[in-house]
Amino acid sequence: MQHELTTCIEEITEEVIAMRRHLHQYPELSNQEKKTSAFIQQKLKEYGIPFETGYAVHGVLGIIKGRNPGKTVALRADIDALPIQELNDHDFVSKHPNVMHACGHDAHTAMLLGAGKILKQMQDEIHGTALLVFQPAEEESPVGGASVMMEDGVFDTYKPDAIFAQHVWPYIPTGTIGVHDREVMGASDRFKITLEGRGGHASMPHQTSDAVVAAGHLITALQTIVSRNLDPMEASVVTISMLEAGSVPNIIPREVTLQGSIRTYNLEIREKLKDRFFNITTQIAEAFGAKAVIEYIDGYPATINTPKWAQLARKSAKKVIGEQATPPYKPSLAGEDFGRFLQQYPGAFVWLGTQLEDKENQAPLHDANFKLNERALPEGTKLLVQIAIDALHELNNE
Repeated sequence: MQHELTTCIEEITEEVIAMRRHLHQYPELSNQEKKTSAFIQQKLKEYGIPFETGYAVHGVLGIIKGRNPGKTVALRADIDALPIQELNDHDFVSKHPNVMHACGHDAHTAMLLGAGKILKQMQDEIHGTALLVFQPAEEESPVGGASVMMEDGVFDTYKPDAIFAQHVWPYIPTGTIGVHDREVMGASDRFKITLEGRGGHASMPHQTSDAVVAAGHLITALQTIVSRNLDPMEASVVTISMLEAGSVPNIIPREVTLQGSIRTYNLEIREKLKDRFFNITTQIAEAFGAKAVIEYIDGYPATINTPKWAQLARKSAKKVIGEQATPPYKPSLAGEDFGRFLQQYPGAFVWLGTQLEDKENQAPLHDANFKLNERALPEGTKLLVQIAIDALHELNNE
């Protein structure tokens, strides 16, 4: 089977790269993926893969039934792009102003289509069912597309016994796979604080309740949530990323707005940080004679792998790339909608190394200059196929 799989990958590599480049040129934002969905459906028809549509509007479910009955494995790819104006100069840059695949979802979609084509060709050897889940709106936190697809019944007929996904990861070398036994990505909560004080002339601050001073103290105090309320060995982050106040130098503004994010892995810690956040914000505001109006949005849950399936993915990666394929990597506190699938079904989320050969010029995810090493695309395609085969084998043996 390894020889057959290698041959299939060699035959499909150029097609996977071409699909990725096509999707890169025609990106669509979350919940607007109409043409992307149509492209996916066209390819599934071309490959002879039955599919269902309408999940979270533009979501697609491909269904590959093996000749023999067995368990069910799902493979997921996200399909939406970001509101970013691309600054690259290669010959397949985005043709849509201020829209770009700066998070690699074009590659995810192309690799899953390629994997689907190969699994269809190997259909007679498959015991069970492989599902291809093309998810819209991954970037649309906190709603996203995963929960909406499940609410729309994407798994009502075919319930996965295990679910897997991969994400291009420019921070690790091409030819390596990041696999974590448990925590992979963090919960991504957001907040907006409006401090309402009493404005006045800059020369007479005693007549005001200065919300700017309150904001300064609040920014400092919020950092103690992690540094003084958590075990130093626990990973969490509180970040203030936006601050809006005032319009002219000689007027103390009536209000100040702060926005930011809280990132955690552990659910208990997530709730503890949220509670401390509300207490500190309210008390600091009161101490400076201001009022705090808080909007707190619970974002994506943490992406937590099932150890059993993470270990299977690690073994699959070694089959595809070699024994050196899975060096240890630290998890990330970036958010990922796949965590919602993992709350309902066991599975694993892995990172596909896509770092450029010239790593000094590697732009990060969500950057206008983001590029990926296309040499990783056949590896990622083969990995999806290998994981599906190995997972079905494991499930059916059980």
